[in-house]
Amino acid sequence: MLDIAEELHRWVEQGREFAVATVVAVGGSAPRQPGAALAVDSDGTAIGSVSGGCVEGAVYELCQQALEDGRTVLESFGYSDEDAFAVGLTCGGIIDILVTPVRGGVFPAALAAAVSGEAAALARIVSGPEDLLGQALLVRPDGSYEGGLGGHPELDRTAAGEARAMLDAGRTGTVGIGADGSRCGQPVTLLVESSVPAPRMIVFGAIDFASALVRVGKFLGYHVTVCDARPVFATKLRFPDADEIVVEWPHRYLESTEVDSRTVLCVLTHDAKFDVPLLEIALRLPVAYVGAMGSRRTHEDRNKRLREVGVTELELARLRSPIGLDLGARTPEETALSIGAEIVANRRGGSGVSLTGAHTPIHHDVPREPTGRIGSVA
Repeated sequence: MLDIAEELHRWVEQGREFAVATVVAVGGSAPRQPGAALAVDSDGTAIGSVSGGCVEGAVYELCQQALEDGRTVLESFGYSDEDAFAVGLTCGGIIDILVTPVRGGVFPAALAAAVSGEAAALARIVSGPEDLLGQALLVRPDGSYEGGLGGHPELDRTAAGEARAMLDAGRTGTVGIGADGSRCGQPVTLLVESSVPAPRMIVFGAIDFASALVRVGKFLGYHVTVCDARPVFATKLRFPDADEIVVEWPHRYLESTEVDSRTVLCVLTHDAKFDVPLLEIALRLPVAYVGAMGSRRTHEDRNKRLREVGVTELELARLRSPIGLDLGARTPEETALSIGAEIVANRRGGSGVSLTGAHTPIHHDVPREPTGRIGSVA
């Protein structure tokens, strides 16, 4: 549900009643992952998506019903060979969807946290005792929490600990709590949605290719910084879409700024006096991606210089250079697309080859098994 937090936050501020349908588990090839949501307000306005179109109509009706009767339901959708007209996923997958009327509780605070970029996790019971279905906790990074999962303090504490661990990793997904840990007599399954600040993309080199890459980075959900030592080029006028523009020698800035395991570093300067000291630092940082622009000749010369300053072969193996996937790109926009595609492939474990004729999975993320093989729970 946090994937549509901005619009839902506006609905809360406007006092609109609404119900949210959230994907809580998937099996096989499903178009959306846990946390994806569709919301419907009392006027019939809908936002978001849970299946890319396959079951949206049926889920829309479930949301309307939830608004009328105030009940939370868990519904499973799959493909049926026996009934060609049944509502299901044409891709052959199975999804479990939790439909909840949103009327106060911790939901407004969770939406506000997501919109403001504050780190927090929303944990909801999606499988377990009928009377606990949909109960929610909002968990903060320090382990504090608000809300409750049905009057079971031990369950709240156990769930808060599990949610905090997932929040620390920036993960959204399901986690099971055994009967002993739940203290409610039955095991429960939680959907934990983590709201964390956007990952960083730092683009070094204020060139025309950087301007296109900034737009791609924003499209992919990154907080984008442009860094260049030349003030005449590193300007807001040239990079209006950037979140931040820094005039500083690239290696000095990288030494002083915060990065993490989700950060991507794109070195577009292709100038040895900038590249070598910058990459010497970058290749030793625990970041997700380090890519550098340049021809193959530039790449070989740069690697030689990096070895001379002590960069190891293991560290060099982390460098994506020449940067981007082979798309035959020519223009700044095409090049930015190839860089963005490589970043996504690196993040998701993709091969970068054409899906046509390939025998690899379309979605490389390994989903958890659906929780709701019981049909629907009211």
